[in-house]
Amino acid sequence: MNRFDMELSDIAWCPGCGNYGILNVLKKTLDELGIQPEKMVLVSGIGQAAKIPHYFRTNFFNGLHGRALPPATAIKASNPSLTVIAESGDGDMYGEGGNHFIHTIRRNPGITNIVHNNMVYGLTKGQASPTSQAGFKTPIQVGGVFLEPFNPIAVALALDATFVARAFIGDQDRTREIFKKALMHKGYALVDVFQPCFTFNKINTFQWFREHTYYLDDTHDVHNRNQAFQKAVETDKLPLGVFYENTGRKTFEENIQETGKAVLPLHSQETDYGKLKDLILKFK
Repeated sequence: MNRFDMELSDIAWCPGCGNYGILNVLKKTLDELGIQPEKMVLVSGIGQAAKIPHYFRTNFFNGLHGRALPPATAIKASNPSLTVIAESGDGDMYGEGGNHFIHTIRRNPGITNIVHNNMVYGLTKGQASPTSQAGFKTPIQVGGVFLEPFNPIAVALALDATFVARAFIGDQDRTREIFKKALMHKGYALVDVFQPCFTFNKINTFQWFREHTYYLDDTHDVHNRNQAFQKAVETDKLPLGVFYENTGRKTFEENIQETGKAVLPLHSQETDYGKLKDLILKFK
């Protein structure tokens, strides 16, 4: 039995949903890396993808729509020894949470950001998401989407994210290897994961993703940001794998500790209850 497994009476996803694969692969990856459930925190927002923490035996914070990344950053800063994973769907992370996505990359906290990208809003019944392809018809966009899809890989690279990757859950072995690299990376790590939504997206199926993706090969230099960006803007076929890795930037939690003297992480500092009482009384 996987150390992250828990007894479940029901999982609120449709049969065949790509979320099942991401759930299973993430559990296997964490187990293989020897990460302990009590030393990890899963953080999510709102949506079908954001339900994953409910099916994990670990600590988790399930917050507001689009607001997974700020608490994830704060948790890591408060206790850098924790493995912190922020995960949610493409709408939650890139739509409602788009501003947080941008500024989390700038801060470079030591967290892994896994985004379930099915190119549709699944929880709210099938309207277009930021990553929906042009021409995609929905009950809301009846004439088809006319906006160009949001490109999270290109945006992350433009902001010099320290680890940028894309996976496809139809290939669980390769996805697991990408997850491992992201989790072992020091700094912010983005993994955009293609996954089908059988109920609301009849276009971007397992077959569609297989036909419209390819893996970056050994000639790709993950330390060459310009080359990575060229790959990120390809549209005929969408590249999979690790686009870019930058190990030279300090993390957010390292930077906030550098105040000229050694400062203990927040979780290990003693609480001054007198000051805490004074603060509370100010709001009476």
